[in-house]
Parts: sequence; C-alpha cells; structure tokens
Amino acid sequence: MRWDAELDARGLLCPLPVLKARKRLQGMAPGTVLRILCTDPAAHVDIPHFCDEAGHALLASQPVDEAHCFLVRRGGE
Repeated sequence: MRWDAELDARGLLCPLPVLKARKRLQGMAPGTVLRILCTDPAAHVDIPHFCDEAGHALLASQPVDEAHCFLVRRGGE
C-alpha cells in the first residue's frame, strides 16, 4: 500500500506517538495516508482508538522489522 507521509515514532512512549500523529494528520489533506512507525507496545491500543475518536481510517496494522507500522487515512473535516 502507498502512503503520502511518514511519521517515525520509534522510541517514543505513550502518549507521544498519538500526539505526533494528530499534529501530522492536521497538516495533511483529507483522504491522504500517513504511515506511522512505533515501538511503543501501547500503540496497538492507542492508534486504533485515536483513529476511531478522530474520524480517521486505520487501513493496516502490521509488524515491520523491530517496529509496528500503522497506515492511517485522514478523515474529512
């Protein structure tokens, strides 16, 4: 799957991956995709919850190397 921007949140702990994802997504156009790389174990719960609450679509969640990758499509406003 293709993405439009990437956020490297490896090494950051809760709540920083979600806070940085929120800020990055705010600067993106609706419908674009953000790839987020995380090593925080809480991200498995936090990122999907954030997407549900903020109206974004979680397109994929999968391990990548020593991190976890989330693909999030920005919702409309």
